Amino acid sequence: MICWLVFAVAAVQGQVPRYEVKRAVGPVVVDGRVDEAAWQSAGAVEFVFPWEFQKGAKQKTVARILRDEKYLYVSYVCDDSDVTAQFEKRDDPTYRDDAVELFINPKPSQSNYFGLEMNARGVLYDYFYEFPEFLLKRMDFTDVQVKTQRTGKGWSLELAISWADFEGLGTGKPPTRGDVWTANLNRWDGTEPARRLSQWSDSEMAKPNPHNPKRFGQLVFLD
Repeated sequence: MICWLVFAVAAVQGQVPRYEVKRAVGPVVVDGRVDEAAWQSAGAVEFVFPWEFQKGAKQKTVARILRDEKYLYVSYVCDDSDVTAQFEKRDDPTYRDDAVELFINPKPSQSNYFGLEMNARGVLYDYFYEFPEFLLKRMDFTDVQVKTQRTGKGWSLELAISWADFEGLGTGKPPTRGDVWTANLNRWDGTEPARRLSQWSDSEMAKPNPHNPKRFGQLVFLD
């Protein structure tokens, strides 16, 4: 992992990264364009490529995270020379396309988490994972925004999730200063047999698999 700012700490074997989630300094319009001034103040993390035996191209992904009183915001900027996204309906298996993911756990004392998987069309597949036994596919966030844009190098995506949607594992209210959640950010890129998984925090699985909550990074919320 490449660190762009001090608080985007590199992940090495046996450690997980830590990210300080800042409050947005201005409005964030969820339109797929990661160009608001607020994003420039957020720490940037570049995904790592844990599985060298995968044959897909190592195409760069940079992610950022912000917050305000109503939403958690996540942005992804993806270099991509050949964008593929066929699924068009909510809860289609978007992870089979060129897609990015957010796995997030507001209560790190347990291992269950929410999953959001979004393809380059901005189609969302969301669920609750009672890890490792049961994945509840019928769970839908009710106040979530996803938008994508094509860029000169590939595509970008912006995501906003209401704090109220985290009720159950979380309080349904904005985190207070110093609260810690856990999360991982992933990207599926390309088509088989030239397909590759990259991540914020290396899941340390033997085969390409992002589902390992023990290896989620830490999100530390600031004012």
